Order: sequence, then structure tokens, then C-alpha cells
Amino acid sequence: MSEVIFQQKIDSEKKIEPKDWMPDGYRKHLIRQISQHAHSEIIGMQPEGNWISRAPSLRAKMILLAKVQDEAGHGLYLYSACETLGISREELNEQLHLGKAKYSSIFNYPTLTWADMGAIGWLVDGAAIVNQVSLQKTSYGPYSRGMVKICKEESFHQRQGYEIIAEMAKGTKEQKEMAQDALNRFWWPSIMMFGPHDSESPRSGKAMKWKIKRKTNDELRQDFINKTVGQAEILDLTIPDPDLKWNEEKKSYDFGEIDWEEFWSVVEGNGPCNEQRLNHHIKAHKDGEWVRDAAKAYSKKQK
Repeated sequence: MSEVIFQQKIDSEKKIEPKDWMPDGYRKHLIRQISQHAHSEIIGMQPEGNWISRAPSLRAKMILLAKVQDEAGHGLYLYSACETLGISREELNEQLHLGKAKYSSIFNYPTLTWADMGAIGWLVDGAAIVNQVSLQKTSYGPYSRGMVKICKEESFHQRQGYEIIAEMAKGTKEQKEMAQDALNRFWWPSIMMFGPHDSESPRSGKAMKWKIKRKTNDELRQDFINKTVGQAEILDLTIPDPDLKWNEEKKSYDFGEIDWEEFWSVVEGNGPCNEQRLNHHIKAHKDGEWVRDAAKAYSKKQK
């Protein structure tokens, strides 16, 4: 199959499946994007796992446990989808451990209070949903189908986070201050999650042409901001952006300049928790080696 025929298939909204011919660039882009997504789900368990033993009630603990378990499942779905492109799980983990593969910058920030569990669900998962809903229509079949289930579960995560923030915002003066503090710390990293501006994102052009991505970084970021501002108003919380204002002509919100120096510093490994997150994953991977070896031995024995 030529690239012309491949593009015609993409343009006709037909899914590309693992055994179909695809350009090397398409395959490489998918491996990079899906593996980054998978790594983000797995690393993202850490900042929340930190609060399981300190949840303020049994109900809160049960919900948080279920959420972290969901995220582990999402990582497994995505690693499996990535493997259909001809790369092994071992290679994917090695790339992460060597720093050759990235995960979402948001998970390199600390979770200091219980309100941060609310901010992560409301803002971080809320931003993820905006991105992932569009990925349900991505051109690669296994990725698209995996996103359908993931989005259903992420919607519950967003509601769980919003419930935490809402309860704290309507609670005591101290609780509301904690909710506002969490919003202050997670707002800008959340809108950085969508990546650099379209003009500074060299891979976006190909990703849009191949319909791997269905919306650009800036479109997704704007969608998230438009949806979230009203939610903050209901909570009587203030989004930490003095330049945020409604633009009647555009029918959307204008917002302030993002600190891209901070974004790139975190991406390059200099965030508050980069080293901690990666070292924890490497240790857990090594500690679990005997389980993987036992599973392989058992599998061989069955054959």
C-alpha cells in the first residue's frame, strides 16, 4: 500500500488496524503518544496513592482505592495497544527508565493536602477527559477502542474530584482556603498538560493529517478552560489568572500567558518530583521482577 492509499483510508474515516500497512512515521508517532499516555497513567498513581492511608473517611478511601486501580488498568490497556505496533512492554519500560520516553508533566508536582485529591480529579482528570474524548475517534483502531472504556471511567474520576473540592469549598473557612490553595497550585500545570502552542508543536501537523489527534493543543486547552471557569464560579473559588475574561466575540475565555519556562523545565526532568516519581517506578519494577519471571516460567510449563 502506498502513502496515498493510506491517506485516502484515513480521510474516509476508516480505522487502521495492527496488520494494516502504515508509514513508519505513523507507527513511530503512535508509539511515542500511546506510550507517553500509558506511562502517565502508571506514574499518575503515585501522587494519589500517597493519600490512600490518610483519606478522611472510609468512603473516601474506598473511592480513592478504586480510582488508583482504574488508572493501573488504563495503563495496561494502553501498553497492550502500544504492543500491537511491534514494541514490547520491556522496551517501553526501558525507554521510561532511561528518560527517553516522557509522561505528563502534571504528575511531577507534589500533593500536599487532601484538597489536592480534589484538584487532581477536577482539573487533571478534567483536562484528560477533554483530550481523551477526542481520542475516541483517533485513526488507530486499538487506541480508539481503548479510549472508549477509559473515558467512561475518567468521567467518574472527574466527578469524584469535583465532589471533594465542592465539599471543602462549602465547609469551614480553613477547608475553603485549602480548596483555593489547591486550585492555585494546580491550575496552570493543568492547562500546560495540553502541551505547547500549536505554532511550537512540530509533530501536531502530521498527527492532525493522520487523524491521530482530532483537535490541536490550543483547541483542547480552550475547551477545557471554557468548561472549567463556570464550575469554579459555582464553587465560589477564584481561578488564579487576573487576565481571565470572557470574550463575547470569540464566545470563549481569554486567559493569561503560560509560563513555558516552567513547563519545559519540568518536561526536561527538573520539576519538584521528577526524580522521586521515576525512582519509585524503577524500584517497583525491580521489586516485581520475580513475579514476572514466575509468570513466564509458569506460562512455559503450560506449553
